[in-house]
Amino acid sequence: MHGTSGHLRLQTLMKRGTDFLGCEHAILGGAMSWISERNLVSAISNAGGFGVIACGAMPPDLLDKEIAATKAMTDKPFGVNLITMHPDLDELIDICARHEVGHVVLAGGLPSGKSIERIKASGAKLIAFAPALALAKKLKRSGVDALVVEGMEAGGHIGPVSTSVLAQEILPVMAEEMPVFVAGGIGRGEAIAAYLEMGAVGVQLGTRFVCADECIAHENFKKAFLRASARDAIPSVQIDPRLPVIPVRAIKNREMENFAAKQREVAGLLDAGTIEMAEAQLQIEHYWAGALKRAVIDGDVESGSVMAGQSVGMVKREEPVVDIIAELVDEAAAALEARG
Repeated sequence: MHGTSGHLRLQTLMKRGTDFLGCEHAILGGAMSWISERNLVSAISNAGGFGVIACGAMPPDLLDKEIAATKAMTDKPFGVNLITMHPDLDELIDICARHEVGHVVLAGGLPSGKSIERIKASGAKLIAFAPALALAKKLKRSGVDALVVEGMEAGGHIGPVSTSVLAQEILPVMAEEMPVFVAGGIGRGEAIAAYLEMGAVGVQLGTRFVCADECIAHENFKKAFLRASARDAIPSVQIDPRLPVIPVRAIKNREMENFAAKQREVAGLLDAGTIEMAEAQLQIEHYWAGALKRAVIDGDVESGSVMAGQSVGMVKREEPVVDIIAELVDEAAAALEARG
């Protein structure tokens, strides 16, 4: 299989990505709270991809255990995704350093210079999200090693611009300067091939891995993915302009209406002066974490949040991670071969 010209071309296009990550295929697992834990992360890394633990709202001791448990399940490299607004960010960075985690992914806003220096001092490579070209340039200047360009087709927290537009805007300018991965709405290998030809060194996929055999998500959560089409994965609506809620893409259900009510409640507390803006935003964040856990772990897919990207329509069956990655690689190679 690996002898074909398509596979060789794919390896060549991904070489900067695979060298940077230290794995066989430059396919990052998108970090999904409650889902990207030891089982799925180790399975992705063992299958030649690059698994990433989603720290999310985990307290430091829990992340410590999760990294140790993942190391026990794979001897391949994997990364850890940390949220910049986490109150214990410094401690989480130190835990990654103690475990000699080779790659840290920072998500959720522009990282501070202090956090960047702390990660770099540990010897880890730092990956950050670039939702616009100006931010991509700023991250490069501040010492970030690689970028993920993630469009609004992705699941979970999203920005306002589509993947294809961001890729056209950022890749021609930044691809020469540093490794850039593309994410958001990628469900098949043909798209991977196209972004690699535009200058990306690899891709990141989340939604495609949710129905992997190794993923611990509840059966009801997986069934919701298998039933859904692209148009069912919709962004949450912002109710109050003073409450700058980052939209979240999830499968349409009763929870979407509950969230509107939650925003009105928090906006009311702001009005009354009961809480400050920072507290209001933290309440919204905690709300999401709880709603997601209800769906992923408890299987309550009506009053829980079924976060999913628009590529959910391309998730057709439950299967092992190794088969998902092999299919993506074969599709990408076939597309490159067809183009000669």
